[in-house]
Amino acid sequence: YSAKFSHGSLNSAQQFEVAIGAILTQNTAWTNVEKALEALSRKNVMSAHGILKTRLSRLYGYIRSSGYFRQKALKIKGFSRFVMEKWQGRLHEFLDQPTEVAREELLSLYGIGPETADSILLYAGCHPVFVVDAYARRLSQRFGLINEREYDKIKNFFMAQMRPRVYTYREYHALIVALAKHHCRAKPQCHGCPLKVRCCVGKDSLL
Repeated sequence: YSAKFSHGSLNSAQQFEVAIGAILTQNTAWTNVEKALEALSRKNVMSAHGILKTRLSRLYGYIRSSGYFRQKALKIKGFSRFVMEKWQGRLHEFLDQPTEVAREELLSLYGIGPETADSILLYAGCHPVFVVDAYARRLSQRFGLINEREYDKIKNFFMAQMRPRVYTYREYHALIVALAKHHCRAKPQCHGCPLKVRCCVGKDSLL
């Protein structure tokens, strides 16, 4: 969603799709999530009401490509139930709350941790929060930026380096993803990396 919904605000249907995508992308590649989202849309169940009325067995099939589909089916069911029962389907009203209020509610839901919550807030709700994913953690270690493992400490470090703007956080996150996919992989591909002279691993490759 960092590429698909990187600019501007979204309508209610797009907000819901982004939220579901944030849950489904846990522990898998975005290409796998896209297939699941397409299946949900094709079956006309890409809504809180649609997901709730869909039997789990069918939902498994729709989102199988995203991996861990049994757990994720329960997660998106739980999120959809929260949207319908507490907010009467008005996800935009939930996301219009102050950032910390909305974040605390998201973290109280089954299957939603800090990264997923912040992804929903940044991309669906246009809240100025930075998302710390596996790529951001990897870069922070290889560039020697911060020697921390705790999510919020890494997040606060990144946020302190930038102006608190939604566009800035989205763009920065997208650039980290692009660098990690092309060069800063689990097995580094330093050749051609534009930042290798600033990176501990990249500097070693120059020797």
